[in-house]
Amino acid sequence: MASSNEKKQKLLGLCGSMEQLAGVRRIEYQDGRASHLPCAMVNNGVLQFPLMLDKCLDPAWFQYKGVNLSFLSKPGLQGRNPYDTAGEEAIYSIMGGAMFTCGLGNVHGCQTIDGTDYPTHGRIRTTPAEKVGMDAFWQDDNYKIRVTGEMREARLFGENLVLRRTVETAYGSREIRFTDQIENQSFQPAPCCILYHCNAGYPLLAPGTRLILPDKACVPRDDNARKGMEERTRMGTPNDGEPEQVFQHTMAADKHGYTFGAIVNDELQLALCIRWNVNQLPFMTQWKSSASGDYAMALEPTNCGFNGRAGQTQILAPFETCTNEIRFCIAEGQDEIHMLEEECRLLLISDTAASHSDL
Repeated sequence: MASSNEKKQKLLGLCGSMEQLAGVRRIEYQDGRASHLPCAMVNNGVLQFPLMLDKCLDPAWFQYKGVNLSFLSKPGLQGRNPYDTAGEEAIYSIMGGAMFTCGLGNVHGCQTIDGTDYPTHGRIRTTPAEKVGMDAFWQDDNYKIRVTGEMREARLFGENLVLRRTVETAYGSREIRFTDQIENQSFQPAPCCILYHCNAGYPLLAPGTRLILPDKACVPRDDNARKGMEERTRMGTPNDGEPEQVFQHTMAADKHGYTFGAIVNDELQLALCIRWNVNQLPFMTQWKSSASGDYAMALEPTNCGFNGRAGQTQILAPFETCTNEIRFCIAEGQDEIHMLEEECRLLLISDTAASHSDL
């Protein structure tokens, strides 16, 4: 078997530069609402995605072999705006994207809690990154791509939370890994709400697209969701003015806490799989929108309930740190989709067996 050095030499012998295959470059959009939005554009050969440097290093979109996987809302690609955190006005800045990070003070709709206003989906999603680092390098027989940065949510006489994010992938890989370390750098305990709003869109999301979910329980948010409980895991055709539906799932996991959710398009034989650990993120909120023009589905691993800060959430002690990991993985072909179905089945069986052993 060839050594990693020999594989590297063979590949470089075929290429003038590795950038013809993979890499990361800083770019800046030039017009419209996206004007002056800086991004780290990542290309690993099969996956391409821009990480928005002014917006928590969130990915604006995912493309796999040229096929779009993510949802972009009607406002379209946009950078930071004066209304990003302006209460109900913040809804105008929700562009969707492959993922946007909700938190850290709150995660859902705007609320006033103990006299403090919290904007729609929180402030961290439009917080610019500092100390940004970008690299592409050989490690053993892998050509790795890594982007890092730090976001801070802080105020005078208030919270001081720091989120350090690392995004990693490799040449030819069908996986993107987000690792977040959140530290409370204040001298008081601080609520830490976080929700990873992972959004699928057309053509991955289309009539007939379905979910694979090892969920043990599901709770609808309201009457609209209650009406859609039976069809919550499958997309129908777009309907004009259809109200959104939101559900919260409790997931089965393996003995180490790992679980997943997958968005499957059988016609394309393609699935977007999102993996996380329930010991870090115990719940998964599902957003389903069948409205014409707002046709989307999101799987949202989270550490808090529907009410976010106003309900039960994680509290970080002074200088306490927590770590979350989110992995996006692509499954291609019916065999790999079947493997996800089997994994789901086994997780539910093992979780049921574990529950019975505790009785």
